[in-house]
Amino acid sequence: MASNLADIAKNKNIMTTKWNIDPSHSEVQFKVKHLMITTITGYFTGYDLEVITDGDDFTTATKIEFTADVDSISTNNEQRDSHLKSPEFFDSEQHILIKFTGNRFEKSGEDYNLHGDLTIKGVTKPITLDVNFGGIVVDPYGQTKAGFTVNGKISRKAFDLTWSGVTEAGQIVVSDEIKINCDIQLVKHA
Repeated sequence: MASNLADIAKNKNIMTTKWNIDPSHSEVQFKVKHLMITTITGYFTGYDLEVITDGDDFTTATKIEFTADVDSISTNNEQRDSHLKSPEFFDSEQHILIKFTGNRFEKSGEDYNLHGDLTIKGVTKPITLDVNFGGIVVDPYGQTKAGFTVNGKISRKAFDLTWSGVTEAGQIVVSDEIKINCDIQLVKHA
C-alpha cells in the first residue's frame, strides 16, 4: 500500500473506515503434518487485526496489520506447546509477536489475493494468501460486520523454525510446509 493512499482519500473527501477483528467470531489456525501420516491443528488465542479502508471497499485498504501473541499458541498438548514456544521453534521470550502487514488486496477471479509481509522469529518474507470474502452484514445489535476465510502455505524453515526430528526409520517428524487457515470477522467502527 502506498503510504500516500490515506492522503489521497482525504483529499477526495472519501470517508475512511476502521475495522477491527471480532475475536469471539474469528479463528486463527495452522496445520502441520506429523510423521507425515497425520495433521496436527494449532491455533492462537491472542491476536489482533486492524484494517483501514475507503468506505466499505477492502481493495482500497490503506492499512492491514495482524499480530498474534506467540505465548497464546495451543495445539491441545502442553508439552508440545512449550516446545513450540522454545528457542527451537518460535522463541517466544525473544520474539513475542508474529506479524503480518498487508500491502495489497486484489480481486482474483471470484476470490481475492492478499499480498503482504509475514514476520516470524525476526525473519520477514513476502507471502500471498487466498481470501474468500463472505460479505458485509449488519448483525442483530446494529454492528456492521465483514467476513473472510483466509488460506495459505508457508515454509517454516524459511522463517528460521528449523528444528528437525527424524524417527529411527528415517521418517520426518514435522513437515516443513505449514498451512494457514483463518476465519475472520471484522467489526466496522463509526
